[in-house]
Amino acid sequence: MRGIRERLLKANENYWARQVEIQEVPVGAWAALAAGRKENALRHMKLAAELEDGTEKSAVTPGPMASARELLGEMMLEMNGPAQALEQFQATLKKEPGGFRALYGAAHAAQLSGNRDASQKYFLELLTLCNRADKAGRSELIEAQRSILQN
Repeated sequence: MRGIRERLLKANENYWARQVEIQEVPVGAWAALAAGRKENALRHMKLAAELEDGTEKSAVTPGPMASARELLGEMMLEMNGPAQALEQFQATLKKEPGGFRALYGAAHAAQLSGNRDASQKYFLELLTLCNRADKAGRSELIEAQRSILQN
């Protein structure tokens, strides 16, 4: 990815070089986390989220499978920080409402942090979003249905 970014910079394609960088930084962040360098991982993931927030284009069209802020939320969950993760998923939902990954992440993070009302709210939104979807076996939806039925 670094090579692609460098070629884009040389071609004076700064916008696209930044888009590649926004995808490159999280890869390094997750590699750092896997190597046990938690502070480094978190710092780089926060940088990726800030870079993405600074772009003029939505991360949805065209965009990555997950926004940098969603990946930051998932990293915070990995690091046992569900309340901080919830903040990241909520920030994603403000910018890009109705995303499956952000709704599930917010619901799951809220559940883990003991915020039952928020968890139920996001699980209901997720189930509503997927009401007509082919959901057979999707673990996130099974979790959402169980959570709603238990409460």
